[in-house]
Amino acid sequence: MSDKPSYLGLLNAIAVNEARAHQYLQVWIDKTTDPEVEAVLRTVAWREGEHGMSFAKRVNELGFELRDRDDLDLADRLAVAGSDRSDLEKMEYFGQDRLDEVLGAFDNIFKDHTIDIRTGELLGRYVAEEFDTARLLRCCYEQLKARQDEKPSPSKAQGRPVAADATSGELAALNDKVDALCRAVEELRQIVCAQSMPTKAS
Repeated sequence: MSDKPSYLGLLNAIAVNEARAHQYLQVWIDKTTDPEVEAVLRTVAWREGEHGMSFAKRVNELGFELRDRDDLDLADRLAVAGSDRSDLEKMEYFGQDRLDEVLGAFDNIFKDHTIDIRTGELLGRYVAEEFDTARLLRCCYEQLKARQDEKPSPSKAQGRPVAADATSGELAALNDKVDALCRAVEELRQIVCAQSMPTKAS
């Protein structure tokens, strides 16, 4: 194939981003001590790894070579994933608290009407799995956040009474946060691959 498909850059970006996400998720899996978090991360990691390989394979099938990227801060991501930070802190580092980043970023993928059938099938499955991955990670993040918010305050831990009205206010604030998270359920962007995806090859 002599002419580059207009969507080659997109395929390349997905392949590289997903492969990198698979790498740091594996490091995170080895570090976490929470079985529920581990289960979610394993599901996501396998998906990311498969996406990386599938899109790299498709680039090759189209007659081109995968071009690596050196702007993904992989070393930093691996360091955070393997650090002693809590799972909640890691989720926030990787973007799970950024409710303004929406999955709608995928809405424009099929505006390119030159996409061939096989690539279209691959992209369709990818987008569907990314939405489900975001739901899994969102639920995991909310559970971790709720656990943290439920921890007793230092004054309670030290045996000092807390005013009843202050406790009620804290519970109300927590309920508001949970409600806000629920309303933003479809507006989360995937954590392990929150990178830009160009629509044209450079």
